[in-house]
Amino acid sequence: MGFFDKLKEGLGKTRSALKGAVDNVFVAFSKIDDDLYDELEEALILADLGGETAMEIVDELRERVKTKRINDTEEAKLELYALIGEILEGDCSLDLSGKPSVVMVIGVNGVGKTTSIGKITSVLKNSGKSVILAAADTFRAAAIDQLGVWAERNDVPMIRHDEGSDPASVVFDACAAAKSRGADVLICDTAGRLHNKKNLMDELQKIYRVIRRELPDSSLEVLLVLDATTGQNAVNQAEMFKETADITGIVLTKLDGTAKGGIVINIKKKLDIPVKFVGVGEGIDDLQVFEPESFAKALFE
Repeated sequence: MGFFDKLKEGLGKTRSALKGAVDNVFVAFSKIDDDLYDELEEALILADLGGETAMEIVDELRERVKTKRINDTEEAKLELYALIGEILEGDCSLDLSGKPSVVMVIGVNGVGKTTSIGKITSVLKNSGKSVILAAADTFRAAAIDQLGVWAERNDVPMIRHDEGSDPASVVFDACAAAKSRGADVLICDTAGRLHNKKNLMDELQKIYRVIRRELPDSSLEVLLVLDATTGQNAVNQAEMFKETADITGIVLTKLDGTAKGGIVINIKKKLDIPVKFVGVGEGIDDLQVFEPESFAKALFE
């Protein structure tokens, strides 16, 4: 199965929820009026675009319909799809400049953070990059062991300390190892605790400072992993982490198991953070680099 077919299959539930709801609205109305816009806004909210984003999209559609003098509901629907596609546009590639480049992965426990690291490692290795992992989630021994499984599966080295160690010291050693071994990319796992935001912020900032001090010429991607099945709660997590970290991209997992994939649009519109990877299956190759045009096409075809 090719990239687009796998993406389209993985987005099946979201496509049914979003495209199905939108199509139903436009079929129900023979003319474009305030009632259509009200129904459309409600449909977008139910498709997990969020109230604020849904309202802004409908308002923009109103303006376009007026400016372009659109009278046909089918034409207005296509204009809506084009508008949503434009929201998703942007550079979604990883910045891997400098050697080693650094990817710092954050997110609450249970969203698929460690698994995502393993799959990103596979993507990078398949593109010819050498990778080192840093097990800087020292809060749970299980997190270190789980990352170790992915290191073995991908045949890449992992720097680890004992459970309870200072995460920043793990990252310090990993930076040194990445430099000495000439690795292309260093990927750092981090703890996923949100019950004490100050501790989390302090920990992330300390890790960030170590990376910047030890690898001043390296690019630094900060990827937030979110579970698509949690819908608006994932958007709330993004807002909370944005307060404590300079997030450069989103990894959205479990899209194949939910109808809530509309949160991709909400996150991009509301927070202006690009989605860089999407998970559309359980396999190691099912975490895919996000391509806005392909994603929009898979949603609405």
